[in-house]
Amino acid sequence: MRHVLILGGTTEGRALAAELTAEPTAEPAPTARRITSSLAGRTAQPRLPAGEVRIGGFGGPEGLADWLRAERVDAVVDATHPFAAGISQNAALAAAATGTPLLVLRRPGFTRVEGDHWLPVPSLAAVAELLPRRGERVLLTIGRQGVAAFAHLDGVHFVSRSVDPPEPPLPPSFEVLLDRGPFTVQGEEALLRERDIDLLVTKDSGGAATAAKLTAARCLGLPVIIVQRPPVPDGVPVVPDVEGAVRWLERLG
Repeated sequence: MRHVLILGGTTEGRALAAELTAEPTAEPAPTARRITSSLAGRTAQPRLPAGEVRIGGFGGPEGLADWLRAERVDAVVDATHPFAAGISQNAALAAAATGTPLLVLRRPGFTRVEGDHWLPVPSLAAVAELLPRRGERVLLTIGRQGVAAFAHLDGVHFVSRSVDPPEPPLPPSFEVLLDRGPFTVQGEEALLRERDIDLLVTKDSGGAATAAKLTAARCLGLPVIIVQRPPVPDGVPVVPDVEGAVRWLERLG
């Protein structure tokens, strides 16, 4: 592979970029290759990966296809957030149009264990329909996008945690916490107690950095409404970790 494009912005994307740009420890050294990570630009101060970094959109699947041709990309690894369905679909269309091999690197979702009180739902709109019957003081951990789904709700106090401030419109009773994981179980329990939270709303994003909130909710006996992941585009291979992505690239040559 002479040029690999990583659609990143995640922990896994950064780890893959670091692995692919690391100095070889064995002989013979592999042929030099170019690693480019593309970030959507939605986070004000993103954690930048190793190698080349491109920030901003491509202009839909056609724009991405043009970029793949112009930059002579040999393989694409979609390591975006599990809920970045639009980007993943664009990548699948662009890869098909250009004949570029495409892999999805997707961390496993959260695992339900004994003591969890989870209610899986298909969308944020479905969450909004359930409130306020399910809770009056809600911790939102859905990122800064999507809060508008709750803007029409009265009688519920929302505490919303995200890396950057959420986008309006916002609910009438609303509190913002700007923070970035990883989080601890002790810290999450303290937050839930201090804010008198009676319901957690989150996405099935997976990953260890944010799993502590689910453990804390279990320990406190709190219910969790969890938004299910959108499906991966049809026909695209999926691996759960960086090691699997590296092996896939090695098989390509």
